[in-house]
Amino acid sequence: MTASGRPGETSAERYDRNLMDLLQELRVATLGVQVLFGFLLALPFTTRFGTLHPWQRWLYIGVIMVSSISIALLVAPVAYHRVLFRRHQIDYLLKVANKLAIWGLVAVGLAVCGAVLLVTSYVEAGIPAGVMVGALVVLIGSLWFVLPLARRLKAPPPDETAADR
Repeated sequence: MTASGRPGETSAERYDRNLMDLLQELRVATLGVQVLFGFLLALPFTTRFGTLHPWQRWLYIGVIMVSSISIALLVAPVAYHRVLFRRHQIDYLLKVANKLAIWGLVAVGLAVCGAVLLVTSYVEAGIPAGVMVGALVVLIGSLWFVLPLARRLKAPPPDETAADR
């Protein structure tokens, strides 16, 4: 890789590639959380929702709010792109969108773990639910954040002229 990105790649091509990569990643993440959100929206209209314990209903409200926040964070880069279109702000857009995507993934992870806690606590309350959700928290935290951050710390410092942030 050269200081400007891939060999023979112009700055404009690098920015375009990074933006396309980011938007594709956001499509994948957003689709998953939208499916979860749809499930959550339908849940109160089921006959068994009324049998949930009060703490489970509060957990449900928390999970639906975190799911909503994750959708807002993951879709925000698309809105930024539309609003800043043709304003020569792609470097700024990529920096902000990267942060929004990371925080969106944190929210998705919390929403998934919360939804699993809600379901497992209904099916098998107590220790089994806690163990399963604890294992899921460790799995998601490790795969999505700990391992990539460990690799990032081992990697050489980025070339600030490259847009691969």
